[in-house]
Amino acid sequence: MAKIVTEKNPRDIENLLNISLNTGTVKDLLATLVGKIGENISIRRFHRIETNYSLIHYVHNGKMGVLLDFKGPNKIGKDLAMHIAASKPRALNKEEVSLEEIDYERSLAEQKAIQAGKTGKIFEKIVEGSVQKFLQEVVLTSQPFVKNPKKTVGEILKEYNTSVYKFIFYIVGDGIKKTDENFLLTKFKSN
Repeated sequence: MAKIVTEKNPRDIENLLNISLNTGTVKDLLATLVGKIGENISIRRFHRIETNYSLIHYVHNGKMGVLLDFKGPNKIGKDLAMHIAASKPRALNKEEVSLEEIDYERSLAEQKAIQAGKTGKIFEKIVEGSVQKFLQEVVLTSQPFVKNPKKTVGEILKEYNTSVYKFIFYIVGDGIKKTDENFLLTKFKSN
């Protein structure tokens, strides 16, 4: 699949599934594999990165993977990829954090401040401080660097005159909705 995505550059999953192969489409190939292996196989997501710099990859225990579009020494890139796997940032910089996420965090902070009986400037400081703390936790460049927590990732990038252009972080099973079902109880309820 990686080779097909690299060579054919599909725009989305549907386009990928309909790419023609020697024996049918990608969708047909998946159906054949499901029949052969007996396990459900699906493609839920993919990213394709074109870069003029380094594409660093890191896989942690076969459960997490990071791709990093990076300019600088490979050693620093590898350290940053490991940092991403450990710290799980959601965005490269503050501008990439959605307004909906920020508004949600702001509303939570407001509720906590109201429950604590805070008003006026103290209320505003508490709310803004909570939003800034949230951004520090989810933005890569604001996070304390795991190998040197006294510095942020942004400071490390400046120190080594390096740049991160994009990162992609995958966790196996991320986004799959799991049903918590007790089959024994279901059987008795239906009888």
